Amino acid sequence: MRHATLPAACALLLALSYASLGSQDQGKQDKATPLAPKGFDAKRDGIEHGKIETIEYESKVSGGKRKMVIYTPPGYSKAIKYPVLYLLHGIGGDHNEWPKGGAPGNILDNLITDKKAVPMIIAMPNGRAKGGPASDRSSAEFAGFEKNLLGDVIPYMESNYSVKADREHRAVAGLSMGGGQSLNFGLNNLDTFAWVGGFSSAPNTKSPASLIKDHAEAAKKLRLLYVGCGDKDGLFNISQNVHKMLDEKKVPHVYNVVPGGAHDFKVWKNELYFFTQLAFREPEQQKKATKVPSPAGETPPVPTNFNSSAHLLMPPELRGTWHLTAVQGGKVEVSGDFELGIGGQGN
Repeated sequence: MRHATLPAACALLLALSYASLGSQDQGKQDKATPLAPKGFDAKRDGIEHGKIETIEYESKVSGGKRKMVIYTPPGYSKAIKYPVLYLLHGIGGDHNEWPKGGAPGNILDNLITDKKAVPMIIAMPNGRAKGGPASDRSSAEFAGFEKNLLGDVIPYMESNYSVKADREHRAVAGLSMGGGQSLNFGLNNLDTFAWVGGFSSAPNTKSPASLIKDHAEAAKKLRLLYVGCGDKDGLFNISQNVHKMLDEKKVPHVYNVVPGGAHDFKVWKNELYFFTQLAFREPEQQKKATKVPSPAGETPPVPTNFNSSAHLLMPPELRGTWHLTAVQGGKVEVSGDFELGIGGQGN
C-alpha cells in the first residue's frame, strides 16, 4: 500500500497511472481503478434477489424464433420504468454465456442492494444475425447483428418490459467479440445508446480511425464510454489503440487496465462490476454515490473520485491525500502543479 500527501495549489490537477513491471507500454488509465472486492459475484443470503429467465421472441429481421436471457432487478414492478443494459457475449458463446460464466444476477443484486448501482434490466441475446449456435464463429454474423439489435431486441424489450424507451436509458456492453460489437454498434448509433462499454474487445472492433464518425458529437452525446482490458490479454493492443485514439480526439472515456488480467471471466466480471456502477447515473446521483466516510480528522473525498473511492482527500490546508495499492511492484506517478513550478512533478 502506498500513501502520499503533497502540498497542492488551489486548482489541483491530479493524474494517476499504473504500469506493471515487464510491460513496455500498457497505456495509461484515466482513473486508478481497484479490483472488485472479494465476494462481489457471489450469491448473498438475506437479501432480495432479481429474476433471470429465458424468453423467446419473434425476429422480424432474420425470421424465426430467437432466445434471450433477461435479468430483472430485485422488486421489479410494472409500475416503475427501468433502464436497460444490452449485454453481448463472445465468439464462442450465445445468450447463455454471461449467465453461466459471468454471474450478472449476483453482481447486480449485490450492487443494487448496496445502492451502488441503479436498478436496471439486463437483456442478453444471441449476438448472431441469424441466431445460430455457439459453434458459428462467422464475423459477418456478429457484424450483421446490429440490425437485429435495433430492429428486434430493443423493440421487444420496450414492448414487453417496463422500461424507459430513450437513449439516456439504453446501454450496450459486451465481452470479447461482444465488446467489439458494443463499440461498433454503440458508437455508430449515438441516438440510440448513451452508455457504451467494451470489455477485452476482439479484432472485430472497427479500426480506431473509423470507429467514430464525428468525435465532437460523440463527446457531446455519450454519457459513458468505457474501455477495459487485462494487461496480459493477447488482444490488449486493440483496447489500447482505441484508448489512444479517444485521447487524441478528446473523447471523454474511462480506460481501465486490469493488472495481470487475461482473456477470461475473471476480467469480464470485474469490468461488469465497475461499468454497471457508472451506468444510468444522473450527475446528482453520482455525487451522492461518492459520499463515503473519511478517516478521522480528514475532509470528505472529492466528488470526482472513481467508484466512490475514499481518496483523493482535500483538507482545508490544500494537502491532497490518497491511497493506492501498487500490485506486483508497480510504479505510481503523480502529476500536477505541486508548487514545484511549471512542469513540476512528484512521485
